[in-house]
Amino acid sequence: MADNKIVEEVLAVSRKLLSTIDTGNWAEYVKLCDESITCFEPEALGHLVAGLPFHKFYFDLPGSPTTPARQSTISSPHVRVLSETSAVVSYVRVVQKLDGSGSPVSVASMETRVWQKIDGKWLHVHFHRMPC
Repeated sequence: MADNKIVEEVLAVSRKLLSTIDTGNWAEYVKLCDESITCFEPEALGHLVAGLPFHKFYFDLPGSPTTPARQSTISSPHVRVLSETSAVVSYVRVVQKLDGSGSPVSVASMETRVWQKIDGKWLHVHFHRMPC
């Protein structure tokens, strides 16, 4: 498979993943992630998190709308193809949303996501996220 095709596939699945997060769609999120996914993210307070249960908590928060006024944009992506079955994508994620008073705000974070193709399907296996 040509690197260009892998780059396109990984960017597409990354955008789909962010959309599932923005819309709170746990069922689709689980389909995109390996069950043993690992991560470092601000909510984990510096600890390595393994597995999906930690993430489900945030999808299950009361008042999480299914169609929120929230949108993520991938800015300045860079995909490093490691093999035909693995790739790393790094980018700045810009999130447009409403703050507590209903005013629009934008926030950004730096994200690196590792994808592995398992049984012909790209699965999210690790990520590291930190605020800009």
